[in-house]
Amino acid sequence: MRGRGKKPGSPAPPPLPPEDAAELQSQLAHLQEALQDQLDLETLKGLLSPRPQDLAWDLRLLAALASLPYPAVPPLLAALFGNARDRDRLKALKRALHHLRTRGVPVAPELLPREEARRPRAKGEAAAHLSPIFGHGECIVILEGPREVLGGNFLVSRVSDREGFRECVLLTLKRQQEGELWQHFADQGLTDWASAPPARALALLEEAYGLNIQAEAAAQYAALRERLAHYLGPASETALPPLDPGDQARLLEQSRNLAFDSLFHFWLPPPEEVKPWLARLREAQDSPLVLTEPQRQLRLQGVLAEAVRTLYPPADRPRWARRLLAMAEFLHLKGREAEARAAQAAAQGLAEERGSLTGEPVFLTALVQQALRLAEQMEKSQETPAPSGLVVPPSQQPLITRR
Repeated sequence: MRGRGKKPGSPAPPPLPPEDAAELQSQLAHLQEALQDQLDLETLKGLLSPRPQDLAWDLRLLAALASLPYPAVPPLLAALFGNARDRDRLKALKRALHHLRTRGVPVAPELLPREEARRPRAKGEAAAHLSPIFGHGECIVILEGPREVLGGNFLVSRVSDREGFRECVLLTLKRQQEGELWQHFADQGLTDWASAPPARALALLEEAYGLNIQAEAAAQYAALRERLAHYLGPASETALPPLDPGDQARLLEQSRNLAFDSLFHFWLPPPEEVKPWLARLREAQDSPLVLTEPQRQLRLQGVLAEAVRTLYPPADRPRWARRLLAMAEFLHLKGREAEARAAQAAAQGLAEERGSLTGEPVFLTALVQQALRLAEQMEKSQETPAPSGLVVPPSQQPLITRR
């Protein structure tokens, strides 16, 4: 009689290319120093770079974090990967937290991931899901509804705040195919979604339609407009509550932390646009013409302000303000109220030209500082900049596939 063998363990994450492995080790070394110094969670998050489009990288990062038995690691893991919707990252997160707990590291119950179980829709009921807003002003809007109304059960649209409809596809999916649709988006780096009132999703689609009714992708929506309006009722406005004017300054300062949030990595300028400014800052830092430390700091602030104005031109800032308001609504729908209020304050700050010490908006300055830090990390690891989830939105190629 054969003896019962041990239950096989989880497979090891796939290996990384040498340059990625070196970059990961560099990030982990800086993180370990910060953990020993007991730095705050936002600082710790800023030292690591999850890659929504690179599963192998994220799995290696999760496995590596599981080997660091510090009390700050479980909250860090939850902050980085707690909103993932794909099974691979969620399973890896559960394994990492369990491993830390077995090593005596406290793991609060609320940190354990719980996959969002989508409640089956009652007959005739609608549901809506929104993606984050990418830095180029696009998002995905998904409406679920009965086939007798839509002619299918999933209306999937990619919309732009400049061009209106980029894609609009009506799908008829069975339950297994629905899972494949969500996995398809996860494979493109889209793992974080917000549930929204269907009438609010309708308002976003109407706004996109009004931008360019002649767009080819708008034809599918045009054929459904009357039925959707009758079925869902009037389109609703944003549910964001107004800010207390007394909180504006405090929230504006907090908005700099949004630059470290993985949702805003798609808003960073690409490495090839950042590297010249990194060189300029080094020249200012090392210049023999600057005699005192205050002079040096003023010169560095001047270069940073110039970089912000170049990478985020003032003429484009009303559009960035609208995108920030849209992200504030997304964060509000996700229940992340502190971040939602900070994004809302940053949007108002952009509209009112409220600046940081450099004279430029706090949020945009923080984005540029984060991009400079990542560019410096790439140089240190001798990594050739390539499209990744850090700075390139996943919608370079069509996100919607017909099924």
